[in-house]
Amino acid sequence: MSKNSFGISVVVLAVAIIVSVFSVSVNADKAPSPADLNDLEIAHVAYTADNIDIRYAHLALAKSKNPVVIEFAEIMVRDHTGVNEQALALLKELNAQPQDNFLSQQLNQQADKLVEEMSALNGAEFDKAYAENELAYHKAVNGLVEGTFIPNIQNPQMKVLFEQALVIFKAHQDKAQNMVEAVNK
Repeated sequence: MSKNSFGISVVVLAVAIIVSVFSVSVNADKAPSPADLNDLEIAHVAYTADNIDIRYAHLALAKSKNPVVIEFAEIMVRDHTGVNEQALALLKELNAQPQDNFLSQQLNQQADKLVEEMSALNGAEFDKAYAENELAYHKAVNGLVEGTFIPNIQNPQMKVLFEQALVIFKAHQDKAQNMVEAVNK
């Protein structure tokens, strides 16, 4: 796979997330929107997004030899696992279960394709693709969390968890930007 086709896949994933969040359909009453998700559906999307990033990180840990990429991937596993554990603890406390939905399913389908594409890459080509994907993914997901989910979450405890997690994930975005710069030197 060429670098350009992978770059297009990363852009397509980021655009798909953003379009699903911000698009206004002519048939808006029929088209699902992230703004219409309830708290338990939002929780499922967040849990799914965290697990996807953990999956990307495990792939990076298996394929990369670049210390910058490895360090970033280790942080992703640690932080996303930690946030998921906090979310599951809150759901247990609330005696609630996250609800699967169109956006969780869309994210998983896109991630499957992206993992397949990244798995075919090696060396510096993989490192660049992983770094670019992490930056695009964090930008898209952070935008979704900040612009759509947090304003629409009804449960105050869940809103606080998302606000705290967003601080961590914005730091990830900054680290991803640094990683992109480091692997492109």
